[in-house]
Amino acid sequence: MAAPEGDEDTGGWGGLEFLPGHPLIWVLILSELVVFGAFLLVFSAVRIMDPAGFAADQLHLSPLAGGINTIILLTSGLCAVFAMRAVEHGKLLSCRVWLGATALLGLVFLIVKLLEYGAKIDAGITIDTSTFFTLYFLITGFHALHVVLGLGILCVVGIWPSRINIETGTAFWHMVDLIWVLVFPVIYLVR
Repeated sequence: MAAPEGDEDTGGWGGLEFLPGHPLIWVLILSELVVFGAFLLVFSAVRIMDPAGFAADQLHLSPLAGGINTIILLTSGLCAVFAMRAVEHGKLLSCRVWLGATALLGLVFLIVKLLEYGAKIDAGITIDTSTFFTLYFLITGFHALHVVLGLGILCVVGIWPSRINIETGTAFWHMVDLIWVLVFPVIYLVR
């Protein structure tokens, strides 16, 4: 069976060709999940060694800002789903509008995160303040870089909105959502 117009044949990927998007995105997604999983395991292990210090530092975080960012990213993920549905129905303009909404919400996430970082810095809290804040800035900053990369990917696939491009771009974006859904409770809520 020939690949749909604008899509490339991805046969020979050992079963990965049955996942949405280009098979290499799944190699990247699995790699990123392993990296973030390791970060969160290290964070949790260090918390066990210094529960009082982590609890005291955690009081300087805003669970409200983290919760708002969670809602923002989950909503952006829903917009990505609508973009995928639009491209499946050949509605490229609608697809681009939904991708734009996804990206706009990604930008809002970054603004909230930057405001949160700014509040920490204004309070004299930096990456060198404590082990908790070293890990906090590294993990959330690395996630924020993935949001920026995701925004770039959304722009590229919005320019060339074939089914496989949209599947690939939205798969990456959903990984960004998933990682935040794991990061938020571990860093902001678990005591």
